[in-house]
Amino acid sequence: MASTRLPPSSPTASTTRCCAKSPLPDRPDIAALAVSPHATPAPKRALRIATVHLSLVRTPQLWIRLAHDARRVLAAAFLAAACLGGLVGLAPEARAQGVELPSIAAKRQDGGIVLDFVANLTLSRAVEDALRRGVPVYFVAEAVVKKPRWYWRDDRVSRVSRSWRLSYQPLTSAWRVSLGAFSQSYPSLEEALTTVTRIAHWRVADSDINASDKYYVDFQFYLDSSQLPPPMKLDLNAQSEWKLGVERTLPVD
Repeated sequence: MASTRLPPSSPTASTTRCCAKSPLPDRPDIAALAVSPHATPAPKRALRIATVHLSLVRTPQLWIRLAHDARRVLAAAFLAAACLGGLVGLAPEARAQGVELPSIAAKRQDGGIVLDFVANLTLSRAVEDALRRGVPVYFVAEAVVKKPRWYWRDDRVSRVSRSWRLSYQPLTSAWRVSLGAFSQSYPSLEEALTTVTRIAHWRVADSDINASDKYYVDFQFYLDSSQLPPPMKLDLNAQSEWKLGVERTLPVD
């Protein structure tokens, strides 16, 4: 019986068939997908990114629009700041406060030294509000007479002070000034302050002053916050409205 012999298989063809790989499909061009209407649908995120990139590259007018938008935003911000500044300017300004010494002099008299001074005192709103609520305020004038010495620190000859108590009486709408045992009422705050801020012929040194020596006076006038009620002393050092005072050094004529 005749056997049928198969033709030998070609090793080259077999190897080629086993090793040959199907070619990988090329990655889709995202730009083409975005432009071509017949392209295969791509993921939404990739398509959106491609569209944005293409719009930025192919439409330079977008940068111009962005610049104009930025200008409008900045202009609106500046306009808002200007309006806010105008509103702040319309707010009531803080009241000027302080103490001035338009007139002060020290001279010899009857073997001693006398001092005259006139001060201009402007109370802050916080101080006046406290007075109208019934809180008394104290003002102090202090004078220290010294004799200069070239070989050592200056000699302190005398030190004197006066303290005024200023208060408001709500029942009578009167302002009261007390100096020691003496007190007097005034119808207005201005008149009461006039009494507090003026002294004539105040004797600041006794008759042991040597006529041949030279002297000078360290003077200060201030609101004494140490005599305020304890609740008001809390954080008082941080409140500039309660810091009222003036200092002056003057020679004795």
